[in-house]
Amino acid sequence: MNIVKTYTWAVLAFTILCTTTAHAQKGWEAGGWIGSSFYLGDLNTDYDFSNPGLAGGLIARYNFNKRLCFKASANFAQVSASDADSPNAFERARNLSFESNIIDGTFQFEFNFLPYKHGDPDEFFTPYLFAGFNVFHFNPMTEYQGEMVELRPLGTEGQFKGEEYYSVSGGLAYGFGFKVDLSYEWSLNLELNARTLFTDYLDDVSTVYADKDDILQLRNELAVALSDRSIEVEGAPNSQIGREGTQRGNSNNNDTFITLGIGLLYYFGDVRCPEYSR
Repeated sequence: MNIVKTYTWAVLAFTILCTTTAHAQKGWEAGGWIGSSFYLGDLNTDYDFSNPGLAGGLIARYNFNKRLCFKASANFAQVSASDADSPNAFERARNLSFESNIIDGTFQFEFNFLPYKHGDPDEFFTPYLFAGFNVFHFNPMTEYQGEMVELRPLGTEGQFKGEEYYSVSGGLAYGFGFKVDLSYEWSLNLELNARTLFTDYLDDVSTVYADKDDILQLRNELAVALSDRSIEVEGAPNSQIGREGTQRGNSNNNDTFITLGIGLLYYFGDVRCPEYSR
């Protein structure tokens, strides 16, 4: 967990520095965004971005000043991948696939590279960086004999009943964007937002093949069938795949998903609590 501690201290130091060095322009913004989502992990090891899913969400942002903001968002994303699309012969022979809907809540601090003030004729646009954390729910599924099947309850890597991976996890959320005013109230935001997750099971693939007799005793024949879907492929014979203890995934690298979207936000102005004097 050292990386998490380092990341947390970096975000806090970054926030304090920016808060003490920028000039004020406070106020709330809210709006929505729509775009595409992409998955990177054991079933997409060659960074193939040719299979985007639908993504979108709602955004609330508080501007502390011209440089620093806090943003919270509620998001939806679809991710999927298939070994059949891989250029790697071993992965094609492994023949696994998945898809999942993701419900995501993300909390980030933003830093504007340029001074940004709504409605200002000179300071109406800026590129920006952001970093924070996310919490999300996922449910990997695959198609089998014409039907969609949930993978987590099957324990496809030999998990005991009650010891399956959690369907709720978190991650580090970071990226960059560009914002520009359309008017004093409205602004357009373009963002590339990545989540490096604390789980390697977004795709239901992480470690090694389990003993099929154990899976049958723990689960059922469907779990056995979906634990090993390997086929004969030139350059990677089926006999090298699916045996107990052989590689199914790479647990050294957790999964990632990325969203690319465009958002429209409304600025409510400099909203402050009223000051009272005696």
